[in-house]
Amino acid sequence: MKTGKHHIDSLRDGRTVYLNGEAVTDVVDHPAYRHAIHSVAHLYDLQAAPENHELMTFISPSNGSRVNRCWQLPRSYHDLVQRRHALTAWAESSYGFMGRSPDHVASCLGGMVMGIEVFENYDTTRAAALLDYFKYARDHDLFVTYTIVNPQANRAKGASEQADAFLAAAICDEDHDGITIRGAKMLGTSSILANEVLVTSIQPLKPGEEAYAFTAAVPMNANGLKILSRKSYEAAAVSEFDNPLATHFDENDAILYFDDVKIPWERVFIVRDTDMCRAQFHDAPTHVFQNYQAQIRLMVKLRFLLGLARKIAEVNGITAFPQVTETLGQLAAQTTMVEGMVHGMEAAGVAWGEYFVPNKRMLYASLVLTQTLYPQVLNTVRELAGGGMMMLPSSAADFANPEIAPYIHKTQQSPVADSTDRVKLFKLAWDAVGSEFASRHQQYEMFYASAAFVTRGHAFRTCDWEGATGLVDDFLSRYDLPEVAP
Repeated sequence: MKTGKHHIDSLRDGRTVYLNGEAVTDVVDHPAYRHAIHSVAHLYDLQAAPENHELMTFISPSNGSRVNRCWQLPRSYHDLVQRRHALTAWAESSYGFMGRSPDHVASCLGGMVMGIEVFENYDTTRAAALLDYFKYARDHDLFVTYTIVNPQANRAKGASEQADAFLAAAICDEDHDGITIRGAKMLGTSSILANEVLVTSIQPLKPGEEAYAFTAAVPMNANGLKILSRKSYEAAAVSEFDNPLATHFDENDAILYFDDVKIPWERVFIVRDTDMCRAQFHDAPTHVFQNYQAQIRLMVKLRFLLGLARKIAEVNGITAFPQVTETLGQLAAQTTMVEGMVHGMEAAGVAWGEYFVPNKRMLYASLVLTQTLYPQVLNTVRELAGGGMMMLPSSAADFANPEIAPYIHKTQQSPVADSTDRVKLFKLAWDAVGSEFASRHQQYEMFYASAAFVTRGHAFRTCDWEGATGLVDDFLSRYDLPEVAP
């Protein structure tokens, strides 16, 4: 069974990462990534603990070894719920702040395999390659991330209309050994923490853009793959006390540039088919299954923010204020709504061949609601905290200065906590809702499932309009203009 040490060792693979103008030779020990890597390692140590075997793992049908339940393809409602318990436990390990944990793209690949007939109707050889890769990734418990969006550039134009034909990753060569790709993809969230990356396009492609229409799996240390890291919030953290979330859970994001990266055919699942790039997500249950995982994680994250809001109210001594009780009640209802949506997706789930998948209509409804809900929750926490998150010691080092420490203890008062615990809570609150790390999370939660107009379009297309308008038509049919006497 994969452990944290196994994962850490697997990242010492010679991958090419750039940060602050320099190449990073070993991400494992680098101050920009080391704590996040150990947070991921902790996920694997959780599953390896004997008391968690049944909760977190299942027996691989290939070789009888235990692997994480994120690779499990549910065949019943019971399987789906059992898998959710495992995903919840992983999300709780990072309090929901690792949006691209290993279970996300495992869910994406699982959705593709549950809809394997879509790939078989396209090309049986490519379908067989996908099945083989899924089994390999599952049995080695790989951390796979993905890059499925093109660089923004001129968004009024398609990939083939950009000034540089190889701005977005495209096939630049093809032979009997495989394909070669050149160009960039985003957002490589967690790519520095992962073993491999699934490269494809979720954005619509049109005829003439076949070079951009491929799906393939690439090791993070592939020759020619360059990982261009964004600023590290972990490296910028003053200390664990001052930035507790950024210190441990900055999963990082990156542009991935494929500088003529050769991909063998056994790792290529779609090649030069624009409609198949769409079908892999929406004709198979892929998009539903991967976003179902994301809603489970967000459910945990909202519980954390709810608990943070309650703690702030308690520390400020305002819990009994009627308006605060009302605010916390509203926040509790919103959090419970998301939990109810997750349970509803499962209870209203449907059979997909031999498998059982969450309800698509409820999933998309939840995506639409939570995209706008998350900023509202952050704003509610801000309102409850008031100026308490700003009027804090500059850093933990202030407590060690005997000249100013007495003033900290005098001014950071609370009816239920000492000054250290009060500052500790509000430092956490700021890192959750106001810091640069927190701002990135707000942006992530608003856009990880795509822009709001896209998710609303999914909700529109999957709505039972016939049932809704049928109720109106039924009522309209019961009456008419009154008869008028001659």
